[in-house]
Parts: sequence; structure tokens; C-alpha cells
Amino acid sequence: MKIVAFSDTHTRHTEVEIPHGDILIFAGDMSQCRTREETENFNTFLGTLPHPHKIVIGGNHDHQLDRSPQLARTLLTNATYLQDQYVTIRGINIYGAPWQPIFNARACDAFARLRGRPMREKWDLIPDGVDILVTHTPPQGILDEDQGVSHGCSDLLAAVQRVRPRYHVFGHIHNHNHQLTCGPTTFINCNVKGAGGVLRPATLFDYSNTSQKSQSFNVK
Repeated sequence: MKIVAFSDTHTRHTEVEIPHGDILIFAGDMSQCRTREETENFNTFLGTLPHPHKIVIGGNHDHQLDRSPQLARTLLTNATYLQDQYVTIRGINIYGAPWQPIFNARACDAFARLRGRPMREKWDLIPDGVDILVTHTPPQGILDEDQGVSHGCSDLLAAVQRVRPRYHVFGHIHNHNHQLTCGPTTFINCNVKGAGGVLRPATLFDYSNTSQKSQSFNVK
């Protein structure tokens, strides 16, 4: 099973190199900041892609999606929109959640919550049995550093340790585009926003339905 993941296009999705695959995952920030037209344009773009299954979550720039999950589903007719929900595709359970801690005073703040209890309440909704977890924010300490500051969410890391998904796909922090395996989980920051306005290709990875032996999970 080939899975394609990307995020943080900020309206430049038509410029991104997107490989063929069985499942397409978008991990948030299709918009520059606020307009309905940007969301509609992204949906039109999704309709041009041949991938049989398409999954979308929102990010901190996607205010149209934050205002109404129902409106999001109305606008994103060419994908399955997930907000604290999961979908099962060919035996793979994929859960999507758009939330992130408040970033900084200059950032758009869709789906943003205070750290602590407001964030824990969102991550507590993630059920057991998730194979691929899709969030916009990284977990704390994993591909989340920007200018020497870790912007990830510690409560999300705790949720990943509890659920132990095979893959955790996210974006949000632009200066990382890597994969890192810790215990049973491979973390993928799939954002495409490179330095100097250069766009990276979407990330392609293979998902095997064969079981993996669980290992201890220890991330600093």
C-alpha cells in the first residue's frame, strides 16, 4: 500500500510534485489564511488527482474549516475530511485531528488551543487501534524545532505513547521534512514549505499490513 502525505501548501498546491499512491493524506494548511475561495480551489485541485482515497485535516491557517466542520465537508467534496474522527481504508484505521497549541502572536490561530487541559481533551478523543494518526502539530521533541524552540505538544506525545500508531503524520513546522522511528511509531513531518519559497515533493511511504513487534517507546 503506497501512501502519499503532504501539508503546508498555503495555496501553492498545484506546484507540488505529488507521486502516485493508493491513499493521499493532507495534514493541514491548504490556505494562506482565511478565505472560502482558497478552500474551494484546494478541493478543485484534489479532484484532479488520481489517488483512489484522499484524507484531509485542517491546520492553523484553515479558518474556513475551523468555523464549521459541516461547511468543511460541504466544501471538500473530493476528499474525506476528518476532525476528531477516523476512517478505515482497506483495513487501515486513519484518525485525523487538526488541533495545535497556540503558536505565536503572528501566526494564524485556527484550531489553536492553550497548552494543558484544552489540548489534552482533544488528544484524549483518539481511540485505541489507530494505525495512522494524522495531526497538524508535531508531538513535543520530534521534528518540531524552529529557531531553537520546540513547538510540539507534550500531551500529543503522551497520546501517541498510549495509542502506539504505526505512523504519525504531521506538518506545521516548515524547517523539518523527515521521518523518525521511535519504538513502534514512525513519525513523518510531511510539510512541503522549504526555505526561500522552494517547495518540496510530497512524502511517499509504503504501508504493509503485516504486523510489527512492539518495542519500548522512549522519546526525549
